[in-house]
Amino acid sequence: MFINKPKQFNFKTTVYSHGWYQLAPFELDEEKWHLKYVFKGETGEKPFAVTISETEKKIKIESFGKNIEKITENVRHILRIDENFGEFYQITENETDFAWIKKVGAGRLLRSPTVFEDLVKTVCTTNCSWALTKNMVENLVKKLGEKTKTDESSFPTAEAMASVDAEFYRQEIRAGYRSEYFAELAETVASGKINPENWLNSDLPTDELKKEIKNIKGVGNYAAENLLKLLGRYDGLALDSFLRSEFYKKHNNGNSCSDKEIENFYRCFGKWRGLVMWFDMSKRWLD
Repeated sequence: MFINKPKQFNFKTTVYSHGWYQLAPFELDEEKWHLKYVFKGETGEKPFAVTISETEKKIKIESFGKNIEKITENVRHILRIDENFGEFYQITENETDFAWIKKVGAGRLLRSPTVFEDLVKTVCTTNCSWALTKNMVENLVKKLGEKTKTDESSFPTAEAMASVDAEFYRQEIRAGYRSEYFAELAETVASGKINPENWLNSDLPTDELKKEIKNIKGVGNYAAENLLKLLGRYDGLALDSFLRSEFYKKHNNGNSCSDKEIENFYRCFGKWRGLVMWFDMSKRWLD
């Protein structure tokens, strides 16, 4: 299976756009440049692995899954193939410090097939080291995900996560204070009280959608704004200790400053300011 590459699309900068490629059930072979993901199967079908790579003009998809149309749709979603970044490139290409973004085809942030998975992973990034985030996600996948024929695991469904209690998350997932949040979130989604997938095409203004997302226990400003980026809304900066520290070093001579000063620095980029800041602060990874 193949997908045509859109203009300014760069497979490597999309994969490296942030740390999601390091979180199960993603797996990156950096020698062959193959990105693997274990998808949930259709009803009655076991999960299966999909390998994504590139040729000169196309994205190549290799899979033993049966529903080719659905697999292709999911890969397009993960890589943000259909998202329009024309305006983003227009406002950055004439800025000396940001012209590199268009040149390397940056802009797309790798995401999971479902908003639910991105939400859970985002909560796993709060108030902890990246090593602990990876460990929590790995435990979720291995202990609650469904197995493929080759003993790989998919990301757990809300129903699977709702089948265990907060103590399981505390002891087996090592989720700490998040344990109660995961148990409650899973039950809420599994019961149909909320459906995170609806946020993808919500008509709500970003501020109102942010408030709705923050109604979920364990989700504050950082987590909500980080998730909004994965929904294609880049108004918020999703400030955390990493971004603040990098901004101080790059734009304030290593001195701390208020969040308001950081916000004012990127204000001219309008609805794209959160994306501009992210790539401004993470440029060295892409280098």
